[in-house]
Amino acid sequence: MPSIAPILVFSPPHTHAISLSLSLCLRAERGLNSGFVHKILLAESTAQTCEVDEGVHNVKIYRYKELRVATNDFSPRNKIGEGGFGAVYKGKLKDGKIAAMKVLSAESQQGIQEFLTEIKVISSVEHENLVMLYGCCVERSHRILVYNYLENNSLACTLLGDGLCNLQFSWQTRSKICIGIAVGLTFLHEVVQPPIVHRDIKASNILLDKDLTPKISDFGLAKLFPSSVTHISTRVAGTMGYLAPEYAIRGQLTRKADVYSFGVLLIEIVSGRCNTNTRLPIGEQYLLQRAWELYERKGLVLLVDTSLNGCFDVREACRYLKIGLLCTQDSPKLRPSMSTVVKMLTGEMDVDEEITKPVTLMEEEADSTALIRASAKTCPLPGVLLPMWL
Repeated sequence: MPSIAPILVFSPPHTHAISLSLSLCLRAERGLNSGFVHKILLAESTAQTCEVDEGVHNVKIYRYKELRVATNDFSPRNKIGEGGFGAVYKGKLKDGKIAAMKVLSAESQQGIQEFLTEIKVISSVEHENLVMLYGCCVERSHRILVYNYLENNSLACTLLGDGLCNLQFSWQTRSKICIGIAVGLTFLHEVVQPPIVHRDIKASNILLDKDLTPKISDFGLAKLFPSSVTHISTRVAGTMGYLAPEYAIRGQLTRKADVYSFGVLLIEIVSGRCNTNTRLPIGEQYLLQRAWELYERKGLVLLVDTSLNGCFDVREACRYLKIGLLCTQDSPKLRPSMSTVVKMLTGEMDVDEEITKPVTLMEEEADSTALIRASAKTCPLPGVLLPMWL
């Protein structure tokens, strides 16, 4: 039986509260359980801290008017990002705090359930490597999340962006970012009770503060994971290229799905490139495939970002890449826990040299070999000697 979603209750003294029922909206949302009933009581006066049930803590309710003023009427000049959910704006709140406002559009891929999930999950935890939720606005059709502002955007925009960013990511900075993300995930998986599976670990969901400390963000897809079960079956959600095979194919979710996503992200950070880039030559378009090819040739160092100009610890960089391969093995049982990953990244534990190559990559290689053989038999190039293994 599903747990009842959070009920946010706002009842300041000496003010008249307006009851806003979201139950009709929920029924209109496709795929949502009609048994879920959400009520948010909003005050007509200034925002105050919510009195809440069901694990929602310290969530402030903001009036839409205040957020309009903070962002200069959501001016395009204050827009700092955009995604499938809508736009993100920078603004200054009445208390002087600089904040990031995540405004969900009417066409948002993030529905009401995900919106409330994000509030519930992130309001219940606090950690150096997680974003901090200041509060939210649910007024008429407006759904806005208010977070602490992080000065250096996301890894997707900076390290893996189009080259227009002025930030320089030294090896020491990359190492700090990798370890910070791993520590944040360890906290979610092994410290928080019940454990939280993020489900959408990727470069665009890792934000950076002024010191380039990484902060895991976007908890709309997160799942509270009962400690008494080994896995749960759920609707597949997340981002292609980061999805663990057992989750993408069968909808089977465990904490090891996050470990897989982290492995992909780890290799991206070390290499300075996205997991898929169709502008590269065919043999180099898919990062995991390329990493395995170089690993088998004992040439992992060739995958390290050339923009570092050789200024990196070779052994450490290759160790990080091996950890990425360990995390992206087909079987969840073969992937390390995030606490083990932290120990391997920091050198407290040796990296297991026995890494199992994903079946999908072996199948792709077999298909490529068959294609080469077929091409060679039908139209061999004149004057070219075919290799013996054909």
